[in-house]
Amino acid sequence: MNELRPQTIAALKKQIEDELADLVALEASSAQERAPVKLDQQSVGRLARMDAMQVQAMAVASGRRRSMRIQRLRDALDLIESGEFGYCEHCGEPIPEGRLKIDPTAQSCVNCARLHER
Repeated sequence: MNELRPQTIAALKKQIEDELADLVALEASSAQERAPVKLDQQSVGRLARMDAMQVQAMAVASGRRRSMRIQRLRDALDLIESGEFGYCEHCGEPIPEGRLKIDPTAQSCVNCARLHER
């Protein structure tokens, strides 16, 4: 299998940078949703508090997933800078271009991903 062409790497880098910028902006704008819910029983009813707590819990879970994705994107940028991007971390073979276009943070070829997900 062929290695990635420089223009393909450049396009994937831009894709990564764009997604990273979007996620960082979303992270900043959603901080209020993740804030602890105030339990002032005088101003808010029990069901409204429960609803607010559920929304807050979902926002915290989304924030965790977003943080993990942000880290994977940053790791992919580091791999691009080091010249190791596009190679399977397990077997060292090139990762197919199509797989990287779908998920530029993929660090395993299809075969190794199947073996390691079991």
